[in-house]
Amino acid sequence: MKLLKTFMMGLLMAGAPAAALAQAGPVPAPAVAAATPAPTVEAAKTPLSPTAAPTPGATSASPDAREVAKPATAPAYPKIAPSQDVGMPIPGGFEIQPQVTSIGTDAKWFHNVVLMPIITIISLFVLLLLVWVVFRYRAAANPVPSKTSHNTLIEIVWTLAPVLILLVIAVPSIQLLARQYAPPKADLTVKVIGNQWYWTYQYPDNGDFELVSNMLKEGVRKPEDGPRLLAVDERMVVPVGAVVKLIVTSNDVIHSFAVPAFWTKMDAVPGRLNETWFKADRPGVYYGQCSELCGARHGFMPIAVDVVSRPQFAAWVASKGGTMPGAKPADNPDATKPTSPAVAGPAAPTKPEMATPAPAIPATGAAPAVTSQAATANQGSQP
Repeated sequence: MKLLKTFMMGLLMAGAPAAALAQAGPVPAPAVAAATPAPTVEAAKTPLSPTAAPTPGATSASPDAREVAKPATAPAYPKIAPSQDVGMPIPGGFEIQPQVTSIGTDAKWFHNVVLMPIITIISLFVLLLLVWVVFRYRAAANPVPSKTSHNTLIEIVWTLAPVLILLVIAVPSIQLLARQYAPPKADLTVKVIGNQWYWTYQYPDNGDFELVSNMLKEGVRKPEDGPRLLAVDERMVVPVGAVVKLIVTSNDVIHSFAVPAFWTKMDAVPGRLNETWFKADRPGVYYGQCSELCGARHGFMPIAVDVVSRPQFAAWVASKGGTMPGAKPADNPDATKPTSPAVAGPAAPTKPEMATPAPAIPATGAAPAVTSQAATANQGSQP
């Protein structure tokens, strides 16, 4: 019993200081100088350079100094404002949009100079022929119908005329198709992925970063973003004069990537990679839409492409975290390359004088040995 009383008294005496501290309120934070650990003997003996000495007031740097110390960031990419009647539907227009690619220019010429005159002449000829037959061979003018069964000259004419017309159309048409499906060497590759109901753009040549492009709703859209139902939050960006290869596919249903000013249209089919290309010769912003019925919001899948100069494209790639071809990539060695640490084997041994660590300064206060090595930025001279 006496032993138990002694034990209880000991517990009470041990808990008294803790209770007093709890009632005294929070403990104030220690001063910064007190939190700094005392230097070791070696550190006390290590000479300090004049630049390494602490400067009074260095801990409270001015706002300007803090601004200078911030890391440099890539400049913001300026969004291109759309040009009226270029790269977008023209109000009240009935012609093909102005073309900014050589393929589009040739195709527009073929449409306006070859196809339209031919179809106009054929349509007027057939209309006049029908009108003439209606009035010339009506029942009142021909109470006794003609019994003519065939006419050799007419049969030869209506056989050869369509053949000649098709030959006139075929020559420029085949040349245009051959150019479309024989693309030159690509300067840039963009993978276009259709989704319900937005587009995704990947840049495998520039660090393989990805953009997700959605239509901007009214209330969010600004005039510089583009027309209603065509403005997007993320535009595809390509350099002017560059051959751009598009790899087009889909994640869900069939879509179709179409930009009229480029004369470009390619279906995006799930599980299939389709390829097309364009080369825009004029800077600006150009709009398109999904051209394949793909569901309830098919009409809300716009496309916007910025065509910029090469320096602007490089700045835009940097702003997205990508890299230009030939630029030094981040440290991420490929294990399949001979220079990779995974396959290069152990590193070659260094020279003995470089591999031997410098001897520690003894704690007795003796001065370090004088060497012929030049002082570095972190070393100073002994006073």
